[in-house]
Amino acid sequence: MRPRRDAGPAVVHRLAEPADGGGTVYLVHPGALAATVHRTLAAALPPGTGLTVLDLSALPAYWEAALTGGRADTSIEELADRIGEELAALHDGGPYALAGWSFGGVVAQALVGRMPAGRRPERLVLLDSIAPTPEYQQPDDALEPPLLLGWFAMYLGAKRGRPVTVDEGRLAGCSTEDGLRLVLAAAAGSGALPADTPPAGLRKLYDTYVDGLLRNNRLTAPYTARACGVPLVLVTAERSLLPGDRTLGWEALAPHGLDVHHCPGDHYTMLDRPDAAAVIARLLRPAAPARRTPVPKV
Repeated sequence: MRPRRDAGPAVVHRLAEPADGGGTVYLVHPGALAATVHRTLAAALPPGTGLTVLDLSALPAYWEAALTGGRADTSIEELADRIGEELAALHDGGPYALAGWSFGGVVAQALVGRMPAGRRPERLVLLDSIAPTPEYQQPDDALEPPLLLGWFAMYLGAKRGRPVTVDEGRLAGCSTEDGLRLVLAAAAGSGALPADTPPAGLRKLYDTYVDGLLRNNRLTAPYTARACGVPLVLVTAERSLLPGDRTLGWEALAPHGLDVHHCPGDHYTMLDRPDAAAVIARLLRPAAPARRTPVPKV
């Protein structure tokens, strides 16, 4: 079957084609960085393994919210159903693995719960994704400037291909404007941005970035996640969005087990660092869909 095609950006990005019997990894990607950032992972997968990225940022109801104040006219369930349509059209019934990065992991976990049991993956791999559980569902005002500015510096460094490192102690207590001056100085110092970059330009990029985070936060706030029907595998980055949090809340949704691994890099650079990709690739083993054996009636 051919995947559905809507007008506009492509949801489906085939970064590596599978060999006969090699199986395919399907990875739910929420945007922020281009879907092609996963080419490093495609190269790290075993020979003959395919990689197809399912890009949420190509869905208008999702990506437009990052341009209009962070309020999305959709839900996690609707996003999971839309990605599920693409996956159903692409998957030929052969071996596959399912993964999701960041907010893409939340959508992937919702998708597994909406799949018939016989079509579910053997397990779900979550890449530095924060669980959508009550303990991690925060109001917008919990996302304070020092936290957002630190995340933005990591994002900017990944986007520009140069590290942007700002001391967390200097960001503590900063206003947005003061913090952005520190980020701009660090970015200019590392070559990530020209020294004459106007502060207003950086502020515009920051506001769009924050609106994307608010969108995800607002989609997660009313969502009630169900326990996952397959085992979970979590890969946290060395500089995760929540450093020091080993499981990012997923143990509450993992009755079939939670296997935690760590990789180099931060939340963004883990996607294109070869050493991080090597860790992730070992965990993405395409397998036949998990077919549950019926419990015999007595």
